[in-house]
Amino acid sequence: MNVGQFRQMINELDRVVLTEDMPERDLRRGDIGTVVLVHRGGAGYEVEFITLDGETVAVVSLSPSQIRPIGRREIAHARALEPQVAA
Repeated sequence: MNVGQFRQMINELDRVVLTEDMPERDLRRGDIGTVVLVHRGGAGYEVEFITLDGETVAVVSLSPSQIRPIGRREIAHARALEPQVAA
């Protein structure tokens, strides 16, 4: 196997980092979520994103290209969610 083809396995309950903005869900690149379900051996993932006080912001289905494992020597950053506007 070519080293460039290796991808670290992501498992249920792993913390992962979002790799792209999802404004329709108020999620930003770099947000940290928890994998709650792995589809077909890693073909896709259900990831839950929560606030620091435990409120679920979103549970979304994501492709492998939309998340990555948390790396060594990374530090989390807190941000406030935008206020919800009634439709």
